[in-house]
Amino acid sequence: MRYYFGREARLRRAVETAAMSVFDGWGYEEIATPSVDYYALFERGMGHVEARRAFRFADTDGRLLALRPDITSSVARAAATLFASAPRPLRFCYAASVFRQLPHSRAEWRRQGRQLGCELIGAGRADADVEVLAIAAEVLERLGLGGSYRVTLNHVGVFNGVAEQLGLSPEAREEMRQLVDARDAGALGEFLKTLGRSAATAERAARLARLSAGRTIPEGTREILSNERSRAALDELEKLLSAVETLGLGESFSVDLSDVSGLGYYTGLVFKVYVEGAGARVGGGGRYDDLTANFGRREPAIGFVLDLDALTDILARRDFETRNGAGSPAAIEGDDVTERFKEARRRRARGERIKMD
Repeated sequence: MRYYFGREARLRRAVETAAMSVFDGWGYEEIATPSVDYYALFERGMGHVEARRAFRFADTDGRLLALRPDITSSVARAAATLFASAPRPLRFCYAASVFRQLPHSRAEWRRQGRQLGCELIGAGRADADVEVLAIAAEVLERLGLGGSYRVTLNHVGVFNGVAEQLGLSPEAREEMRQLVDARDAGALGEFLKTLGRSAATAERAARLARLSAGRTIPEGTREILSNERSRAALDELEKLLSAVETLGLGESFSVDLSDVSGLGYYTGLVFKVYVEGAGARVGGGGRYDDLTANFGRREPAIGFVLDLDALTDILARRDFETRNGAGSPAAIEGDDVTERFKEARRRRARGERIKMD
């Protein structure tokens, strides 16, 4: 937990305002979700393991509550209940704080963070994926980060197709995912051999840990991924890359098939946002078509969030100027109280930043 003051607080407000103005420009309506809600909501939305990172407590009636660790779960419930009869697709955006219990580390130490995000619910075609990626790119460009950010793309079907082809148990599947994510091809090959897979099969699957590339699908990928599900996922990625290139965003997007962290939440496209100078990713998102089914209505959905704390840390070092009071306030001096306040009002009418002496 920490305090924000002065220039840092103004910078955070400016970044939030810039992002929300982009969301508004694409027709997304702001939604504000409760800071405290039933723990069961997040358990159903995030899954049991992730939800346990929430700060939990009981109310006077003994019901288990939680400080909001996630916003997407709340938005998904609202879509399935409050907006059940509203025309699709639904477009929501938000700027809200989340609260999570995290082990102390240099990369993630804040228990309270603030997320800027948007959710597109009820649209399952490829153009919905393109829309969300275009919005993310525009937010980063609006913040002056053009040329220094990178969005990496993947599809859960690539890894899931390989895991199904190998006939892995849920436990083995998770261990394989961690080894791929660590990009440890040697350990992955040995692990698959211990499961009784042939040396040739193990070596072939281990190459999945090396499938990161630039603006195209890594060379030789289709030879490695022979199953139908993985190849269908690659087809979707190639179409998406073509659309991104057409929009003139190709320089800022790349493919990373080895980045398989947190795939359990998603059902299709997944992407992560990195910015030069940040020690960790500053945002991410993807398609989560199964999430709303937890609240009674399954429908396609995609969204993303950006970490306000990470963004402002970067922009502060880059001396990002805000429109709202970027300069030092002018001192209003004088012995006559009336004249001082008249001068103050004249300057404020011109939009100047002042401070009464």
